Amino acid sequence: MSMQYRAAVLHAVQTPMSIETITSAALKPTDVLVRIRAAGLCHTDLEVIEGSLRYPLPIVLGHEAAGTVEQIGSAARGVKVGDHVVLSWNPHCGQCFHCDRDAPILCEQYLGEGPKGGAFDGEGRTRLSDGRPLQQLMFMGSFGEYCVVTDQQAIPVPKEIPFDRACLIGCGVMTGAGAALNLGAIAHGDTVMVIGCGAVGLAAVQGARLAGAGAIIAVDIDPAKLVLAAKMGATHGVDAKKEDAIAIGKRETKGRGVDVVIEAAGSAAAFRVTTEAVRPGGQVIWLGKIDVNNDVAFRWGSLMQ
Repeated sequence: MSMQYRAAVLHAVQTPMSIETITSAALKPTDVLVRIRAAGLCHTDLEVIEGSLRYPLPIVLGHEAAGTVEQIGSAARGVKVGDHVVLSWNPHCGQCFHCDRDAPILCEQYLGEGPKGGAFDGEGRTRLSDGRPLQQLMFMGSFGEYCVVTDQQAIPVPKEIPFDRACLIGCGVMTGAGAALNLGAIAHGDTVMVIGCGAVGLAAVQGARLAGAGAIIAVDIDPAKLVLAAKMGATHGVDAKKEDAIAIGKRETKGRGVDVVIEAAGSAAAFRVTTEAVRPGGQVIWLGKIDVNNDVAFRWGSLMQ
């Protein structure tokens, strides 16, 4: 049975979203209806609003959310009505070239259907009040009272976690902490530099601390964010407007350069700093991003070794 609820709809780039009543189709067998209790505003949402990340419009944004399961399809697995869930924006087919190689983030169905703004099966789930199709960002569209996702996107979490904390796990925390703990080969005592101390960067600072880093150099242009980074575990704070992050990284490592650099600023200048600040044989992880059509330049010598 279809249902109506309110959601924030973006009709055109660089314009405000509007709160509208939209209609969601009846659940398909593996669908899950989630009542949204908290949703974070991610930089990716902002990119769609600004037009640097291009999606079909109109669309409901939001992909960092938590809520309660209200209804499930006849074949939905892993969740039940009443569960508290964090929503995942990375469903995957489990059987394509990349899924077979344990790289679900590159799932062919995920990459193929994502830019279209529909559900994971390629079909739309929501419509505007006048009947026009309405897209959803990253198979979710969580800036609404409800959203419909596939069962593998609804991840049960303990009910003790407040919703406004749980929602951050789905993107900002997973991206930042996940980079440090799962991608970053951080050894005990390593020196790690985190460039950009927004939500993702702060999570990366925490992940580096949990991984056993000996020194964590937080870099930002906002002194207030450096204060937050210190509370999260950073041992050094660098105001990039006044200080040279590359020089400080080398100073703290006897001239070698830092062992791991995590970029979370989404800045062409910051990407360039990563390759200059890391030591030979070190590791660079890029989490931030800029307009997909923009160029980023590097000094060739910084890419050697």
